[in-house]
Amino acid sequence: MITFTDVTKTYPDGTTALKKINLEVQEGELLALIGPSGCGKTTTMKMINRLIQPTEGTITIHNKDIREYNIHELRWNIGYVLQEIALFPHMTVEENISVVPEMRKWKKKDLSKRIDELMNMVGLDAEKHRKRKPSELSGGQQQRVGVIRALAADPDIILMDEPFSALDPISREQLQNDIRQLQKEIKKTIVFVTHDMDEALALGDRVCLMKAGEIVQLDTPQNLILNPSNKFVEDFIGGRKTPWQTAVDVIMNHSEKRVVSVKEYKEGHVLLDGPFALKDHNGTYQGLIDDGNQVQVSPLSNDMILRDAVRIFEEGHSSILPVVKGDQLIGTLSYRDIVLYLKEQSRKKEEEVENK
Repeated sequence: MITFTDVTKTYPDGTTALKKINLEVQEGELLALIGPSGCGKTTTMKMINRLIQPTEGTITIHNKDIREYNIHELRWNIGYVLQEIALFPHMTVEENISVVPEMRKWKKKDLSKRIDELMNMVGLDAEKHRKRKPSELSGGQQQRVGVIRALAADPDIILMDEPFSALDPISREQLQNDIRQLQKEIKKTIVFVTHDMDEALALGDRVCLMKAGEIVQLDTPQNLILNPSNKFVEDFIGGRKTPWQTAVDVIMNHSEKRVVSVKEYKEGHVLLDGPFALKDHNGTYQGLIDDGNQVQVSPLSNDMILRDAVRIFEEGHSSILPVVKGDQLIGTLSYRDIVLYLKEQSRKKEEEVENK
């Protein structure tokens, strides 16, 4: 989708901000860029919409060099969310959201429908907030408007430059949850710059950790925590390498012992001492069989961390929960699986201490 090939940025004073960066942002993923101040993460992001030009190397979007795009069309197709929010204070919420679609000559009827759709998507009552000015909104509400303004013209790419760093912790956590949920629905390609490692790990499909203009490790949050490539990564992650940060698919039961097919269930070929996770002939999750009855239970995503999975167990009543990747049932997780995993991790920790 977005490809950096040997991209270098050297400023006139001789400062090298980026050194031969090679990076591919996959279509539909949220890539978090993180690292110490001055590492080059914001420079990398701003090159995508040509706010900063590389000194050497090429950047392509859909295999086309970004220098070949008309600059206005390029930026219209890239939503941009800033830390400062930067809503126009004299405009209403709907006028702020309408800026780019109007430039692209959207019909008023289509635009009005789009505004309602987006506002409702982020929990803002369209009827109540459409005519309000930014000054009449809280910081969290303003940032939500900033996010949906970036989405208004349905761009392929969204750039987010530390968008939540100025918010209070409660608003920040809520917006992080909103972005996670929103991304499941809209599947945009998002490049998200942050200085907060917890935020990067919570939001990123992959995390790109940078230092002094270079990529140190580009990996999934899980691998970054469990398999840091060097001491810098290990120190930057800090104390997050705990069992509670482990992804569900590492702990889950991969066997078919607690999985039945719809066909087996309907034909009565299994002893229903369950619960069992149910899948169709394509492997798609269909629900849970409990006490012989089919019930709808929300599955765990394979990349969910153990801490969040335990919270879901506590809120429900089932002794097992299905685990899915996309819509595919890939296993189950039970309290027993969790206890055995934590016990094994504790044993390993004790051995490490003894061997020191």
